[in-house]
Amino acid sequence: MKQNATPLKEAERLSWIDAARGLAILGIFMVNVPAFNAPYFLYGGEGHFWPSPTSDAVQTIIDIFFQASFYTLFSLMFGFGLQMMKDRLDQKGLNYRPVLLRRLAILIGFGLIHSFLIWHGDILLSYGLFGLVLFAFFNRSKRTLLLWAYSMLAILIIPLTLSLYSIRDRLGGFYNLEAINTAKRNYGEGSLLDIWQQNAVDWTYANNVGSIPFLAFSLIPMFLFGMYIARERWLHEPDQHLVSIKKWCGISGVVFLLFKAGPYLYGNPEWFQLLQDNVGGTASAIFYVLSLTLMFRTNRGRKMLNPLRWVGCMSLTNYIFQSLVCFVLFYSVGFGLYGQISPSLSVIIVLVVFTSQVFLSKAWLNKFRFGPLEWLWRTLTYRKKQPLRRESKPSSS
Repeated sequence: MKQNATPLKEAERLSWIDAARGLAILGIFMVNVPAFNAPYFLYGGEGHFWPSPTSDAVQTIIDIFFQASFYTLFSLMFGFGLQMMKDRLDQKGLNYRPVLLRRLAILIGFGLIHSFLIWHGDILLSYGLFGLVLFAFFNRSKRTLLLWAYSMLAILIIPLTLSLYSIRDRLGGFYNLEAINTAKRNYGEGSLLDIWQQNAVDWTYANNVGSIPFLAFSLIPMFLFGMYIARERWLHEPDQHLVSIKKWCGISGVVFLLFKAGPYLYGNPEWFQLLQDNVGGTASAIFYVLSLTLMFRTNRGRKMLNPLRWVGCMSLTNYIFQSLVCFVLFYSVGFGLYGQISPSLSVIIVLVVFTSQVFLSKAWLNKFRFGPLEWLWRTLTYRKKQPLRRESKPSSS
């Protein structure tokens, strides 16, 4: 009997993976709100325009525990998820290529809409495009995955860090005041067309030809690490791999603190940023997902992390929802608060919005199987309308 490609059933979902996606959504939002609200992270000048000790403290906490930690975690989960889909299709004797190609093509479509109509800081388009590279790795050995991941990180980090170190006395303090004022005017006071034009300018600036290798060599290694973890089945069968999980959780935790917090002991020099973000960020992503997996093995841990799971089950919908909220809050077509929100106020916004997402996600999942965008993504991927409404409520445990 011929089998058809179908989405993962709810009973087959790994709750700790959904919780990791939920945590990634929180962490990405914590980094995105200050970047959505002001142009300083794109054009420089955050230290000049946000000079207070409170702002410095908030930015330090975000830099250590959030910056470069959660897009990497999301990237890890992305590679993990694609490998899981490929394995399930292989088990059914189905060709994985057309299904995964459709999935990535639809993600690229979401990314194009998000990038140019909502926010230039989108990650979906990059995931969809760079995800196509993974077809070259699906049938390669686990050792090959690790070799390429480590090599790509080394090619990115080592020569550039040495170059930055050689000019360390000339780094820091630069910002483009003209670009900052133009962004403030268009986002904070302009028409919808002005907002979209500025958004296109910012997207082009952030994704210029020279930045593409940096982005590729940051994301693809995390995709490969995610594929490796999926093949090792650490997160599928944590009880059987407990020794390895605890070992790498400890190692990644030490590297995380060493490279993310350590630089602040000697002034957090700018030349060290690549090492801080790529080595420390990679280690923190692995530490976070393995820690969540261990916590889910206890009743108390499961109860505490369930809110993250609800958000993670609807990660695409919640990611876009966050951008829509920011669009309304910060741009002139809404409340027009662009450039007026300090880092400390941005944290409050994150906590309020994310808390509302927890309750909204739980309420939605009590009635429906998927988030609305997840449902659309699955329906288009499998070319068959997926059932959306539940017949009974899911367990909250």
